[in-house]
Amino acid sequence: MTTKILQDYTRLLENEEYCDVTINVGKDRNTKIFKAHKNILCYRSPHLKRVLASKTSIDFPKISPEIFKVVLKYIYSGIISLDEEECSNILKILVIADELLLQGLVDQIQKYLVDNKSSWMEQHFELVHQTSFQSNYLLKLQKFCTNFMAQFPGKIFKSFDFTKFPEKSLTLLIKRDDLQMKEIEIWENILKWGLAQNSNLISDPDTWLDDAMKNTLQNCLPLIRFYSLSSKEFFHKVEPYKKLLNQQLYKELLSSHMDPDIKPNENISLPRSLKINGIIDSKIVDLNIVSLISRWIDKVDVNIKFAQFRELYLPYKFQLLLRGSRDGFTPKRFHELCDDKPCTVTFIKIKGTGEIIGGYNPTVWLSSGGWGKIKDSFIFSFRSKKEFFKDPILSKVKDYNYALNRLLERHGPFFGGDILIYSEDSRTNYSTSYCQQTFYEKKIRNTKDKFSMDDYEVFQLISR
Repeated sequence: MTTKILQDYTRLLENEEYCDVTINVGKDRNTKIFKAHKNILCYRSPHLKRVLASKTSIDFPKISPEIFKVVLKYIYSGIISLDEEECSNILKILVIADELLLQGLVDQIQKYLVDNKSSWMEQHFELVHQTSFQSNYLLKLQKFCTNFMAQFPGKIFKSFDFTKFPEKSLTLLIKRDDLQMKEIEIWENILKWGLAQNSNLISDPDTWLDDAMKNTLQNCLPLIRFYSLSSKEFFHKVEPYKKLLNQQLYKELLSSHMDPDIKPNENISLPRSLKINGIIDSKIVDLNIVSLISRWIDKVDVNIKFAQFRELYLPYKFQLLLRGSRDGFTPKRFHELCDDKPCTVTFIKIKGTGEIIGGYNPTVWLSSGGWGKIKDSFIFSFRSKKEFFKDPILSKVKDYNYALNRLLERHGPFFGGDILIYSEDSRTNYSTSYCQQTFYEKKIRNTKDKFSMDDYEVFQLISR
């Protein structure tokens, strides 16, 4: 029955029976007149309902008749065959659908493009980006563009004139934690974008006589992660533009560079989650945590409380040996995959809390052999991956004779009596996991209660 009704509406459009609206589409020689029914147009399109409230004729000089014909057919039938259309035409249809407030068609087209034409959109990124940010309602397309820019910023900033990007597009990009770009490069490009919006200014900030540049960048500046810049970058690249910054922020930044032990403001943004191929493949931690763990291992800047904000320290490749969700949660698999491998780091994500705990073993794991007498072993904990900078706990071994437990094959990674993971049988999943402060300096959890693991990973460290 539904198909028959749709066919009847389509024939009604094609036969132009009882039409009471004239639509002039195109211009000059490429002009076509369409006849349609006011009631159908008004009920299907809020925009047309408003425009046709007091007239029976409407003009669309900027629209191609061929494209409008497809949209008009959709208005009557609710059907569109996107597979039969070229991608460039689909974008044009999307623009018209958005203008006419045909939200169902807008959503359908966006989903189709993202699901089926992502390669074409990457190849024609500038056109897609420009189209998506012409409207406040093409959110799926905007998200696609922002995701692509975040993952491949080099392609964007080098290939396209990003200074023409709308402010909304730019702010959506630079607020992302996963923007794969050094912070100093983001800062330099934001300055370049701001200057392009103020063609009367030159690059020398000493010549700026008013707050035009500051006003232009007022929505971008709070999104720059100034604490992630090195002291050298701050001095040479930011200090000359200090008039752009809030005075209190500048004072705090200057203080933090003069005294690295000064605790940053709680509201500052974390360093971005950069991805560097070949460093680590983890479901639990990111490079920020990896960098801090590496500093602890090498005893680099350990007395500078917030050195992890300034620069990633990545001297090692973290080679994955075991992942519980991939390899299983039994002691047997742990020993099969991790025994006799020197220099390993274990990460454990605790279920329900988001906490990350773990430890560093500079020697090897064994399924027998007694207590491991290790001097440089340590354990640690973080509130979560996103809050790694908030009071991370580093607990060094204090009783070297009991740094590691290698008594039984039914143990997993077992750091003294402080991180205990084991099972009643080596072939069954871990049955008991908890933390207590025994042979290491500090307790890494505030409770001795047993916990379950979301996942755990063991990596071997290999010098790069």
